[in-house]
Order: sequence, then C-alpha cells, then structure tokens
Amino acid sequence: MKQIKVVGKQILSGEIEISGAKNSAVALLPAAILTTEAVIDNVPNISDIRALEDILNYLGADVYKEGSKLTINSQKLKNKPITEEFSSLLRASYYFMGAMLARFKEVTISLPGGCQIGDRPIDIHLNGFKKLGVKIKEENNTYVLKADKLIGADITLPFPSVGATINILLASVKAVGKTIIRNAAKEPEIGNLIDFLNSMGAKIKGKDTDVLEIEGSLLLNEGNISVISDRIEAGTYILAGVMTGKNLKIKNVNPNHLTSLINILKEMDADIKVYDNYIMASKSENLKPVSVKTEVYPGFPTDLQQPFTSLLLIVNGTSYIKETIYENRFQNIAYLKEMGADIEIVNDTLIIKGARELIGKEVVTSDLRAGAALILAALVAKGTTTIKEVKYVLRGYENIVSKLSAVHAKIVLEDV
Repeated sequence: MKQIKVVGKQILSGEIEISGAKNSAVALLPAAILTTEAVIDNVPNISDIRALEDILNYLGADVYKEGSKLTINSQKLKNKPITEEFSSLLRASYYFMGAMLARFKEVTISLPGGCQIGDRPIDIHLNGFKKLGVKIKEENNTYVLKADKLIGADITLPFPSVGATINILLASVKAVGKTIIRNAAKEPEIGNLIDFLNSMGAKIKGKDTDVLEIEGSLLLNEGNISVISDRIEAGTYILAGVMTGKNLKIKNVNPNHLTSLINILKEMDADIKVYDNYIMASKSENLKPVSVKTEVYPGFPTDLQQPFTSLLLIVNGTSYIKETIYENRFQNIAYLKEMGADIEIVNDTLIIKGARELIGKEVVTSDLRAGAALILAALVAKGTTTIKEVKYVLRGYENIVSKLSAVHAKIVLEDV
C-alpha cells in the first residue's frame, strides 16, 4: 500500500508538462482491437492503462511499448469472457463491450469497476446496443451480448453520456448501414476516438457536435493516433498554481478544452495568463467567491469539481458548487473539514466558507479526483498531510509526485 506525504506552504515554480489524457487513452486501447494493428502515441503511464494492457494480453493481443507509444497487434485476438478479475480494475473495461461486439458480434463481461463516485448505470449503453440488433442476457452481474448481425440504427441518448457515446461508436463502425447518434457527448476525448477510428477507414461525421453519423464498414485498416493532452490533469495543476504558484508554467495544454475553467478563474480575478499551448498561473490574492455548476462538456467538468473545491477553501467569502453529474462526489469533504475547512453539504450543493487556515492531517483518498483535491489542500495547509489509499490518484495522474517535486513541492510517495 502506498501513501503520499505533503509538507504545505511551499511556492511552486517551474514547468509541468501535461501527459496524454486518461479519459481518451482508456477508450483508444479497446478501440485498437477493431483492426489488426494500431499505434497509439502519447499514452500516459498510469495504472488504468496497465490494467487495459492486461485485458488485451489476456484476450490474445500483443502489446509492444516504446516510451509513450503502444503498438497493439490483434491478429490473434480471441473472444474470451472478460471476468470480474479484469473488469473490476477500472470502469473503462466496459469499452470492450462495443469493441468486442464489432469484432466478434458477441461478448461476455462482468460489471465494470472503477471509482465509487455515484450511480453510473450502463442502461444507456445497453439500450443503444439493442437498437443495433444486440440481444442481452444478464445474470449475477455478468452480461452476455450477442448479435447475428449489427445493423445501423437511429439512436437518441436520453443523456449525453460519454461512455454510451463511445461504446455505441465502437459497435456501430462495423454495423451494416448508417447509424446516427443524437444527443451524443461532445467531449474532446470522443473527438480523439473519432479521429482514431477514421484513421482505420471508418466513416464518421459530426465530430465535436451532438449528432454523429457513422457509415458502417466491415473492413477496417491499420490505425494510428496520438492521445490528446489531459485537460483534467492540466486543470488540476492550473489550480495548484493559482493556490500557491509563482509563474508556474503548465505546458502541452489545449486552452480550448479548458474554456469553462479559464472563464471562472478570470471571473475570480485569478492570476493566469493563457497562451496557445501553455498557461501561466501564480498565487492569487483577494480571489472573489463564485458559484459553479458541473455540466456536460463544454460546461464545467465534474472531474474538476473536487480539485476546484480545494481552491475555494482559500477564497475570502462564501462560494457554492452544485454537482449535477454524480451524486456521490463529495467524499473528500469530510477530510477537508478535518483539515479545517468550513463546508456544508445541502443536497447536491456545497456551501464553502473560505479563508480558513488548513492544518495538515492524516486523510484518506476515496476516488481519483478526491485524491487530487486532498493533494491541492495539502499544498496550502500548515504542516504535514499524510494521504492514504493513493492508488486512486495513481490511476489517473502520471508521475504526479515527481511532477510536483520538480516545481518545489515537498511531496513524497511512500510504501507502508
């Protein structure tokens, strides 16, 4: 078991380079089995990726690593059940549903795992598959999906679910005829996947819109893609810079993917400067309180809600955050309160009275973004904070300890 120790009140300066996006890479790796060989570059070195590599190896794919580049050869892929041993490792294991359906017209998979941040049913995925001609049986948390033939359909999602959009995309690229996905999610990570699939010869129109048109193709070619930069990782380090930075440079950033965060920070009078591919952030005095609501892209991302909460702890005044995506994404609050935060939870809204001194404590990470929030709070807290169960943080942030250490944070990763 690993833990992170942080000595607070350090000023961060220097450069942090953002890695490939976790939320993109976890879809691109399952998509690679739609063709015989695919090359994916700029892949982050995180535990979620290693879990997907384990699943690919189990299924018979050969995965070759060269730095951040993965070459995935799926010529010998076999249709084997993806058991709980593998699916419980990460939520994104469910992308093998769509990919295996496209490849074999059949898949058996246990209910996926991942962070316990709320009710995340896969009904939208399954209903989309049904419209493509898939028959589904479920017993003891194991799903068996079969189709004699995948047939294109007109599918309207009741909610712009990222996971459902990706899964239906994966299945429909090898369906017979045209598929239309309406009310599709528009996240940049989905655009990255569309580019990958189109590089294989798929015919997908509507990138970055909420209506996707897919002309099915039974034969796809070799594909290649580079993973886009991680907007959530970038947002986390931008917040660190606003909290305790001095000209902290966040490199390899696409500011267009962070518009909602940037606009809110400017509204707060945060000291940030935005350039074409990097952002400079410095500790900001007299920040204004703000009201924020999480929304689907391009709204404020739920994945930044918890880290943003830590920023609001140092703001003089009362701020509000309304969480509209996941109902269980306040698990970090109890530990922030132990550190001295004044936060009240009222239904789906946080009421945060800032400018209270935070004191380093022993805290526990409950999920990926909660872990990031606790690290940010620890950076501005007095004394030492010990953060346990950091396996969740390591799932989604590549080299977070070494990246922060390189900009003068006093932070260490320990085995206990």
